[in-house]
Amino acid sequence: MYISIAQVIISIVLIVLILLQERSSGLSGIFGGGENDFYSKRRGMERSIFITTIILIIAFGVLSILSLII
Repeated sequence: MYISIAQVIISIVLIVLILLQERSSGLSGIFGGGENDFYSKRRGMERSIFITTIILIIAFGVLSILSLII
């Protein structure tokens, strides 16, 4: 029961964090246009959001495996 609630909360937070990471907006971003830089380093808040997203994805995976086992 608690695992399911935690999964729902983590999934909602993950959706928000992934939407915050949008690099390029508009139709040009869909087709590969947008920014001129091919690669740019993540700094500050953008890096924190990226690392938090990775940690929450791992936590979600672990909770999913635990819910299968239990």
